[in-house]
Amino acid sequence: MTSQAAPAPWPGGVRPGAAAQPPGPRVLSVAAGASDIAARIAAEMAPLEPALVLLFGMPARGMPALGTELRERLGTGCRIVGCSSAGEIGPRGYCAATVTAVGFPSASFRVGVCVLRNQALVPASEWMATLRRFHADFRPDLRRSVFGVVLPDAHARQEDVLTATLDAAIPGLPVVGGSSAEGILFAPSCQMVDGAVHEGAALFLLLETDLAVAEVLFSHFSPTDKRAVVTAADPHNRIILELNAEPAAQEYARLAGLAPEALTPTEFARHPLLLRTGKRHHVRAIRAVTPSGGLQLMSGTEPGHILTLGRAMDMTRGFAEVMDALPRPPLMVLGFDCILRRLALERAGMIPQMSELLARYRVAGFNTYGEQHSGMHVNQTFVGMALMPPEAG
Repeated sequence: MTSQAAPAPWPGGVRPGAAAQPPGPRVLSVAAGASDIAARIAAEMAPLEPALVLLFGMPARGMPALGTELRERLGTGCRIVGCSSAGEIGPRGYCAATVTAVGFPSASFRVGVCVLRNQALVPASEWMATLRRFHADFRPDLRRSVFGVVLPDAHARQEDVLTATLDAAIPGLPVVGGSSAEGILFAPSCQMVDGAVHEGAALFLLLETDLAVAEVLFSHFSPTDKRAVVTAADPHNRIILELNAEPAAQEYARLAGLAPEALTPTEFARHPLLLRTGKRHHVRAIRAVTPSGGLQLMSGTEPGHILTLGRAMDMTRGFAEVMDALPRPPLMVLGFDCILRRLALERAGMIPQMSELLARYRVAGFNTYGEQHSGMHVNQTFVGMALMPPEAG
């Protein structure tokens, strides 16, 4: 795949005849096998004098060297943060086997980076203290927009606790993010900051900007009237052992109208389990059937949870409606899109249609193994932060 630079909508980010506005981010996708990845990214980002460059999709073995070289080329005033992915979203929509870079100009962004270590050990009290200290030291300017981005290692399987801790430590802060692993086979992730790898960590960023921001959330499922109670589970490993006091996979197949032997990732994506929280239903995506007939999920579950079978709706139409509801057209949307959504689109032959929409609304990001927003860890959902010109005046 060749280099894909985001087409600038107008020189310098200013529409002819319009008042000057803070510059927006810049996006570039380069083939992961290219020999001059760092040089291409640095050449594209250097004019921004970036405060931050996010990297998505580089294979884990190459991420540290790329981060180190970009740090040398762009200077120590630019933070380089990256993670592996199951697929990328670049200037032309969905892409694969690329490094997608998103640069945030220092003229309109200020950035802080915090590493939350040892996810698997769930040191929630340690995270809480670290986050509060980090937020206090960052000292957000209340006259500007501020939001958080979290990039957890999906293999640690602790995003539910992580997101709740973030929400409690910095209440009221809008936070979006995505769980990372390498490729569609769920290979180990790489969490990188300035060339240093942090295994099993979650990376948390604070971004302060002159631009207006708005959280974006879209799930293309509606609840049916078919429900089940989790009567036995292994919460640590995210496995449902029993539904309605029956073997979980067997009972799920009955509810979905499928033969147990027909349970495949395609059917899991078509018939997700939904957990209601407040007024919303959130997807608890199924990753696999365990050898003992349980259901391996991509997010947390506990005995007593009441789950509802979901029904898929039109993914492209619903996404366009959500994006058109934004107050103003975005300069960019930093997006985190579940890999199961992308696989469902591939099977339906609708990747070109969705890629056209992602490009139209200037989405840049990656495909995830779980999405984070508003203190929640969810699946089969698109979450993002839209960056828009500030309101006039």
